Amino acid sequence: MIRVFSGLLVVLATSAGAQEGPSFDCANAGSTAEELICADAGLAALDRRVAQRYAAAVDVAKGVGGDAADELRAYQRGWIKGRDECRKAADQRACVEGEYLRREAELVTQWMLEEPFNTAFWACGGNPANEVVTMFFDTELPSLRFERGDSIDTGVQVMAASGAKYEGSFGRSIWLKGDQATYREPDPDGTSYECELTQER
Repeated sequence: MIRVFSGLLVVLATSAGAQEGPSFDCANAGSTAEELICADAGLAALDRRVAQRYAAAVDVAKGVGGDAADELRAYQRGWIKGRDECRKAADQRACVEGEYLRREAELVTQWMLEEPFNTAFWACGGNPANEVVTMFFDTELPSLRFERGDSIDTGVQVMAASGAKYEGSFGRSIWLKGDQATYREPDPDGTSYECELTQER
């Protein structure tokens, strides 16, 4: 009876340790970022969460078919390399945390891993046909999904003097102020439009 109980304690301790650590084996940590994550419970929990988001996104990509899953895996490998560049940052922890929070936002918004809590339709440049759709998600780093024609992008909230501003890829952004917004196209276009809210759901 004592041996069984002792064995159970070992199993429970091992399970608890696995839940507290990151998604990878710290014995094989291969970068400064991974060493930092292994030594920081908060970052380890964030790593586990993003790993779960990534696994869910892969499942969605497999359902899409074609090269979607392979492209997602390749992008993830590239993201890991980018995360590891945080070794050059003055505040490495803040850099790693920021990389994980943005990656979570990308996975959730691009692969629709959650339902958006709000969807807004914007008519830009005084032309109802010049439409931008924004879907808002309740990720830890507030995020949205841009839809404009065939283009889809992720935006995350950044500091702004007023209203709420979200920045996407290659300079794309939208600055929301009530029923008005300023939308900027990604580079190299970079054109800015004044937009009006036409529908919200």
